[in-house]
Amino acid sequence: MALLLNHPAAMAKARAEIDGVVGTGRVVEEADLPHLPYLQCIIRETLRLYPIGPLLAPHESSADCSVSVAGGGRYDIPAGTMLLVNVHAMHRDARVWGPDPESFSPERFEGGRSEGKWMLPFGMGRRRCPGEGLAVKVVGLALATLVQCFEWSRVGDEEVDMAEGSGLTMPKAVPLEALYWPRPEMVPALRAL
Repeated sequence: MALLLNHPAAMAKARAEIDGVVGTGRVVEEADLPHLPYLQCIIRETLRLYPIGPLLAPHESSADCSVSVAGGGRYDIPAGTMLLVNVHAMHRDARVWGPDPESFSPERFEGGRSEGKWMLPFGMGRRRCPGEGLAVKVVGLALATLVQCFEWSRVGDEEVDMAEGSGLTMPKAVPLEALYWPRPEMVPALRAL
């Protein structure tokens, strides 16, 4: 939500998509999520910029191997080496994500343009988070409901501070403060809940 408050055009585009698919006569449901591709782009872009944690679960090399690196070159990894994958750095690598990898741009995921890129907010391989599917659905449903049902604005004129705090999961350094109120056209649907 913090990113959408800083990018009102993206929020308006998501709301228009939700209104076009779901309408305003009912609240968005799980079955609607596959029909909301721009909302999915927002979620992917948010997880790219702000993954759950900066590092993936440690991996240990079970045999000698060689790993290629972006930009050419290889690293030789001896058996028994503990590897930490810095997903935060990978998700902001200009060689992979283009000239402005720090910017919020859900459109980079539209039409499958980012398929095959290293997008690893839930890990990879055998240690990939088994809750990924559930997490993406819950976040999608929550975000879609908040965008569909409420008008949002920042507190004051300044952009929401997106600085990351310290900790295992990199919480926001400054807690989000926002103003919201029901969209008039959604009041009947909200009352029916």
